[in-house]
Amino acid sequence: MARRQHGVVRRSDLEGIGFSEEAVEHRLATGRLHPVSPGVYAVGRPDLTPKGRWMAAVLACGDDAVLSHRSAAELWGFGHEEPGRIDVSIRRKGKIRRKGIKVRARPSLDASSVVVRFGIPVTRPVQTLIDLATELKLLRLERAVNEADKLDLIDPEALRRALDAYVGMPGVRTLRTMLDRHTFRLSDSDLEIYFRPLAIAADFPLPLTKHWVLGYEVDFWFPDHGLVVETDGLRYHRTPSQQARAAKRDQKHTAAGLRVLRFTHWQIAHAPNEVTDVLRRIRRVL
Repeated sequence: MARRQHGVVRRSDLEGIGFSEEAVEHRLATGRLHPVSPGVYAVGRPDLTPKGRWMAAVLACGDDAVLSHRSAAELWGFGHEEPGRIDVSIRRKGKIRRKGIKVRARPSLDASSVVVRFGIPVTRPVQTLIDLATELKLLRLERAVNEADKLDLIDPEALRRALDAYVGMPGVRTLRTMLDRHTFRLSDSDLEIYFRPLAIAADFPLPLTKHWVLGYEVDFWFPDHGLVVETDGLRYHRTPSQQARAAKRDQKHTAAGLRVLRFTHWQIAHAPNEVTDVLRRIRRVL
């Protein structure tokens, strides 16, 4: 560990480079050092930057301590810290209590899941997202995954593959389920097989499939009802140009007086009642 990082230092590090107990106490008395946590001091001034607070929290918890959970997410840029709380994990058994720090004993946390960023030991993005999945609601978790993707830290498909190495860890199942909802894709033939009974159950006739409507190929077309149904099985992987094309297609259809519905492949295969319910409600107003 560096002797001084982000304006904070440990007493043991000062003593390790030759400071006597009296010298440390003198600097405390004269305002050159300011207590932050037991054995951890701010140098020169008591106010610390966010990185200084994180560094102090990690130093206060020992050599095997790392920033984790929501604090790690904020350091990486894809989440927000719980107000008044810094999340730290220690890679050993034991109990540590520090004011303003939530300490988790995690002896099974592998060194490969930890990296140093801005001089601060922190869980890597994959591990951080897994940890977030144990605390956040799905909408906020999805936002974190999207932000990590935007920051080029980990894309959803790579994250999905990486989870195979963390089987059994708390948070993995929740994260995997969320990713499956947006990356799951049926083949064209299977999509048709799954969707047709749902349309019939909602009192629609069989739709035309892969039909051209106003210059665009659509997944399902109900000409007698002016209804277009589109499906999306790769939400996370749609490029900006693909998103723009889909938006223009929906706008053109809507402007022509057609109704446009979108479902994911996961909904059609795994939440058929949800799809049927929406189709029934649309059927009543057409």
